[in-house]
Amino acid sequence: MKSRCFWVSDSKLYQEYHDNEWGQPVYDDETLFEFLVLETFQAGLSWITILNKRENFRKAFNNFDYEKIAKYTESKYLSLLQDAGIIRNKLKIKSAIANAQLFMQVQEEFGSFSKFIWSYVEGKPIINKFHKREEVPATTELSDKISKDIKKRGFKFVGSTVIYAYMQAVGMVNDHTTECYKYPK
Repeated sequence: MKSRCFWVSDSKLYQEYHDNEWGQPVYDDETLFEFLVLETFQAGLSWITILNKRENFRKAFNNFDYEKIAKYTESKYLSLLQDAGIIRNKLKIKSAIANAQLFMQVQEEFGSFSKFIWSYVEGKPIINKFHKREEVPATTELSDKISKDIKKRGFKFVGSTVIYAYMQAVGMVNDHTTECYKYPK
């Protein structure tokens, strides 16, 4: 049996996410936006809740097409509030729409969101060397800085904890613990 990170449960979905996505460097804007939306909806909830609803989120949010989401009307917003397949939080839904607009502003300014976000780690993942659960932080000075910077740009639901989880998800930091088979040897 594979030795995985402490947070991975018996859920096949969780195991597949851990094995195939979490901590893998993501440089394409489409996937970076998807994770931004999912992480903001996850605030205050468990990640497995979001994973279980991920396909519903894809359907509800036009496959995370930020150009379409940025143009959502009030009626689309109201229909999302009625969609039992997603997290029906008014502020989080509004933030997904606003964040899509801001995401495109960052793309305009930097050429891509990827260039912007990866510049914080000079384009390559930070490989941490954590042995056990207690060592893995919820926030870091860097997640504090990124959170502060993107909040200044108007992004919502991007506190330091959300940003650190985002950094882990998109591989800006590799927090696979040292006993995990995915830890870089």
